[in-house]
Formats: sequence, structure tokens, C-alpha cells
Amino acid sequence: MTFQGTKNILLTGGAGYIGSHTAVALSQTGHRIFIFDNFCNSDRGVIRRLETILGQPVVVIEGDLRDTQLLTQTLDTHQIHAVMHFAGLKAVGESSQIPVEYYANNVQGTISLLQAMQRVSHQPRTLVFSSSATVYGDPQYLPIDETHPLSATNPYGRTKVHIEEILGDVAKSDPSWRIACLRYFNPVGAHESCLIGENPNGLPNNLMPFVAQVAVGKLAQLNVYGDDYDTPDGTGVRDYIHVMDLAEGHVAALAYLSAHQGLNIFNLGTGRGYSVLEMIRAFEAASGKFVPYQIVPRRPGDVGTSFASVAQAHAELKWHARRDLKDMCESGWKFQQMTAAQR
Repeated sequence: MTFQGTKNILLTGGAGYIGSHTAVALSQTGHRIFIFDNFCNSDRGVIRRLETILGQPVVVIEGDLRDTQLLTQTLDTHQIHAVMHFAGLKAVGESSQIPVEYYANNVQGTISLLQAMQRVSHQPRTLVFSSSATVYGDPQYLPIDETHPLSATNPYGRTKVHIEEILGDVAKSDPSWRIACLRYFNPVGAHESCLIGENPNGLPNNLMPFVAQVAVGKLAQLNVYGDDYDTPDGTGVRDYIHVMDLAEGHVAALAYLSAHQGLNIFNLGTGRGYSVLEMIRAFEAASGKFVPYQIVPRRPGDVGTSFASVAQAHAELKWHARRDLKDMCESGWKFQQMTAAQR
């Protein structure tokens, strides 16, 4: 199988933050995109904005990932060549409160997708899965490479571990499968058009959209969860990656799978960490706004420091993150301003 030329790519959860940016990157490299989403944690308006960016209509199939019949019909009707699987619940704190919903959406949903991919007559066997650095748990060493033991500290992370195990079994059972598990670190920022970015429903669960909403005046102040970690300033340290670098990593993974079978695992990050307070200062510099914050207790399941070794992605995918912290903060701020102006 080759992915040169135009191919039909289904994006589950394609209206979400990472999915929508990857839709742009795929379209710009000549692929046809099809979005499957139930819009439980995304904005339907993203589709219209995607169409503006791409200058063409976007095919959307609205449905739940656990509807195997609808998925099968979608794969068959649109002659899908490969799937990029973004759909799933993703809030660490919430996963500890409603674990059953997380296992149902993430694990059961993925099984449904695999069943659908096996059922269709043309048998698409190429899958890029949206995994997470949370599968590493509390790091035993830094930087974290792909051989680091898996030990998730929360239900969300455990759903990702379970899915990776399932995908490994599937790949071993049938050599025609070509699967990439991309372990994201912390995506931030927005597309250069400022038409799409991270705009969660309700209170943000991730740091940077929360910072942006405080800076624009939508929220009063930021909660910093813990200042007693073993880090230079006591706050958590993470590897932040621009969402468009992450999106381009998906395109690189798809190309890689054209020549590689089985299960393939890659970290996608920048290879360095920034603390929460460093991120706040960087966003203040980009926005010119003061971001008030208060220190509150740690969240269950959080770890002190996490950043990636990205040597494997550099060597095998021929991919690396090109955008820096300034790019991340400036694009995130511009998107937040535009979003606020539209209210």
C-alpha cells in the first residue's frame, strides 16, 4: 500500500482540537478527509471554519463511535483507505470521577472501530491512533523514550494503555495491519488562520486554554495545581508541542505506514519541558496581559515532570517540531481573541 497521491482518510473525532488541525494538514498534502464525530466535546462550527480554511466542503458523518454498523457503512460508502482515530474522552481529573464512561467511550469505542474496519469488503488496515504520554505514568527516567515501562496513574491513561495492548494483539494476529500509536505530550496553540484552536466546552481541563481565558477576561484566575513538586519552581513540568507540529506528525506517520506493517509507536513532543509558571510568563509576554493565579492542591494522578525523547520520530518519521514556545503562545492568544470577539 502506498499513500502517495490522494487517499480517503476517516478522522474519528475530527471536529476536535487535534483532529481538526490534522484535517488541515492532511488536506494540504492532497488527501480527502471525512470526519466522524458525535460533537459531545467539540463545536459544530469547527466544520464551517475548516471549510473556510480549505476552500471546499467537508464531509461529516455524525454518530457515536460505538455504533459499529454506522462506522462500517461509513468506511464502505466512502471507500476509506486509512483511519486516524482521535475520538475519546480525555480529561485526567474527570476520568477519576466517571471511569466507566471513559472505558466505554475510549476502549469500547476503539473495539467498535476495529470491528468495522474488519467487516468492510475492501478491508482498510491502516490506523493512526491518538495515544498519550499519560501511558508512562510517573516517569522512571527522563527524557521518556518509547521503551519506558507503561504505568498510567489515572483511568484516562489506563484506557490508552488498554487500547495500545489491543492494537498490539490485532497487529500480531494479522500481518496486513499497519498501525501507528502516537504518544502525544501536551499540544497547545492554534492554526495560523486563528479560525480553529483549542476551545473546550465548559471549564478548560488543560493549562493553556485556561490561561488564555483568564488573559482575555472570561475567567477570573488560574488554578495552579501544586507548587511542591521536585522541579525548579515547584510547579509541574511538561513537554508542550504546537498543535500544527503535532498534526504534521500524523501526516508523517501515515506516510511511514505505507512501508511498515505491524504496530509502530512514536513519541510526539519537543524534547524539553516547561513549568506551569514558565508557561504563564510566556503567555503574558505574548499577550501583554497579566494572568492572575492561585496555588491549589495537586490533582489526583498528576506527575511532577514529563518530557519526551523524540529521537525515534526524528529518525524514522523524518519529522521534528518546528515551532517554538513563542509561536505556541502567540497563536493561542490570537485564537482566543478571535473567539472572544465572536461572542
